[in-house]
Amino acid sequence: MNINVTLLGGEYPRHFILSGRIGQTLHRLHLAGKTGITPLESPALRLAAHVHSLRELGFIIETEREPHGGAYPAHHARHTLLSGVSVGDAQ
Repeated sequence: MNINVTLLGGEYPRHFILSGRIGQTLHRLHLAGKTGITPLESPALRLAAHVHSLRELGFIIETEREPHGGAYPAHHARHTLLSGVSVGDAQ
């Protein structure tokens, strides 16, 4: 998947063409809006690593821990895109 993204804010907009899992992760974050995504709801290998890579590019992504129950209760992360972005066509 390739996705054209413009990171808004700052002195000037920055344009990216994101591919692979990084592009897919940003696309899912953008679609989720304020709800955000979790590895439980949007299964993806190494989701936290992809979020980290997006942060290194300058995207602001909030991560909150929240509990979950089930047979193995613990915590998981919910990632929410806070940066203003303009997303073009995904290919």
